[in-house]
Amino acid sequence: MAVFLLPMGVILASSLITQMEYKNNTWKQLHTTPQSYTTIYFAKLLVIILLTIQFFIFFNIGILLSGILPCLIFDGNFSIQQIPIMFFIKGNMKFFIACLPIIALQYLISLKFKNFLIPIGVGLLALIGTLIALKWKYIYLSPFSYGILNINLGRKIPINIHLLALIYFFIILIINYYLYINKKEKG
Repeated sequence: MAVFLLPMGVILASSLITQMEYKNNTWKQLHTTPQSYTTIYFAKLLVIILLTIQFFIFFNIGILLSGILPCLIFDGNFSIQQIPIMFFIKGNMKFFIACLPIIALQYLISLKFKNFLIPIGVGLLALIGTLIALKWKYIYLSPFSYGILNINLGRKIPINIHLLALIYFFIILIINYYLYINKKEKG
């Protein structure tokens, strides 16, 4: 999940939600509403982030049900062992933070280009390129590698990838915000 499906889902969701306003020229309609560009920018970003959080919630419910239902159906009773909720929460936070740079980068590319295939193609190409270059000692420079590096394949990483992911996220977000606010034609 962390190697391919999670980054691919984030790439698709970020790109397609951002590209929604390019259909039927609805950016112009959106910009005529009495809302600032800042509100529009962060509202769209918040939708993408909440959709990613919703994905994590549903994924964890699926994991829990796949462990609980067989016990109830085949054994007729529930195991006495405790469910490691804190383990799930910590793991989810790590993978969520690892997804943030991908969200910001895809959001940047999707706001820049009107064609929805460009951000999806760039994201898929970057993800596949990261998977190919996984043995490179500087792979932590690619924001698409953080989900894979969370698994810790027995490699020592010389830097805190979660801190680096947050730094990438905020830098890309600031650049994207600046480009969006100063864009002459916003739709």
